[in-house]
Amino acid sequence: MKLLSQIISYLFHPMLMASLGIFLIFNSGTHIAFIPIEAKRVIYLTVILNTAILPLSTLPLLYQFGLIKSFQMEGARERTLPVLLTCFFYFVCYMLLRRIGVTGIIISFMLATIIAIGGAGIITRFWKISIHTIGIGGVTGAIMALTYRYGVDLNGMLFLLFLCSGLVASERLYL
Repeated sequence: MKLLSQIISYLFHPMLMASLGIFLIFNSGTHIAFIPIEAKRVIYLTVILNTAILPLSTLPLLYQFGLIKSFQMEGARERTLPVLLTCFFYFVCYMLLRRIGVTGIIISFMLATIIAIGGAGIITRFWKISIHTIGIGGVTGAIMALTYRYGVDLNGMLFLLFLCSGLVASERLYL
């Protein structure tokens, strides 16, 4: 059971949720799906670099300088600086996407993500909360927003996201 929980934890790592959200938005059947492939590549590269690669690359430095005790960041206070650095990189991503004129729903998704991460950064100083659950919940919320905003039927996608949300929440409670 522990191995399964760890696999779920890695598959739905918070650093991958922005990329998952962008992927699902691009495959939602809305007008966004028709963005040229070259533009999608630029967006994917910007998002993956700023929301996964750069934040993860700061962890060895934080560890080397003794600002975190391990890469698991077990303590609530230990997570504050990594979360705030991640928030900074997400903000950079948001600004870059705005500058290149990306469509509103993606900009809104990134802004909501920054707010969620910033809130998590504040709350995590006092309590250890599940950033994994915040991440998958944000993706689920974005797809729900697409459903309501554009009137598209994404019930199958939402069903899978709710299922994944339940798995992630259960896995976080188990670990």
